[in-house]
Amino acid sequence: MEQMKQQSKRPVVVGIGELLWDLLPTGKTAGGAPINFVYHASRLGAEGYAVSAIGDDEDGVDILKELDKNSIQYLIEKVPYPTGTVKVDLKEDGIPEYTITERVAWDHMSPTSDAVDLAERADAICFGALAQRSTQSRETIQAILSFAPDTAYRLFDINLRQHYYNKGLIEESLYLSNVLKMNSDEMNQLKELFGLSGTEDEIATWFMEKYNLRMVVLTAGASYSTVYTPDEVSTLPIPEVEVVDTVGAGDAFSAALIMSLLNGGTLKEAHRHAVKIAAFVCSNKGAWPVYE
Repeated sequence: MEQMKQQSKRPVVVGIGELLWDLLPTGKTAGGAPINFVYHASRLGAEGYAVSAIGDDEDGVDILKELDKNSIQYLIEKVPYPTGTVKVDLKEDGIPEYTITERVAWDHMSPTSDAVDLAERADAICFGALAQRSTQSRETIQAILSFAPDTAYRLFDINLRQHYYNKGLIEESLYLSNVLKMNSDEMNQLKELFGLSGTEDEIATWFMEKYNLRMVVLTAGASYSTVYTPDEVSTLPIPEVEVVDTVGAGDAFSAALIMSLLNGGTLKEAHRHAVKIAAFVCSNKGAWPVYE
């Protein structure tokens, strides 16, 4: 199933990967990290597209309705597997824990000609490790990424979940990306996987130099975040807000950061905007809060 609008002068932003229902204690909400990214980029002025797959089932019908309701454009295949779901348990501090259903629709994406055409005109593409857990979707995501312009931001929001990653997958993704985003726990996991030691600054610099990255983004929970480029470093504290839940906050951070840069903002301006939007998401329920 496809839904595409005419090309505009707005930045073209694409999220490729998992599209699913987050099964929260309060009910189900649509999500998936790359799609969350597209939601927020769209709210911030992008011509945003979700690229994924759904099943021929009620959950698939419902999730397309959610995309339509939220004005998210999409290239969504219908495949003979169930639409993805994730059971989300929230700890006392609002931090989510995930139980991710296997062998679902987004494990079976294919590189359609429309998706390749979209990648060729993208200003930014977001992808992660989770949606590459199956061979088919891994090959699809990497094939589509290979068509993105050299000038586009290719954001690898690493999103390490359960056992769905390994060093080989991460290296392949780093060579296809030019921006790496991770949280503190993920940085520690990468240090172990790659046999690294040193400070956060040293680790970030190592990844930039080793994989020729334009940027490394580190979010450190409720404490601070740091954005590294080869020429500049920006560190900002996280503002205190009454946290409802943190689902999708990191994706919103990424979207605001990239959109600000695409619109000509400086690194520090973009970072401040990213912090503001992430705090807004934390103070609301779910990954897709309504923008006023």
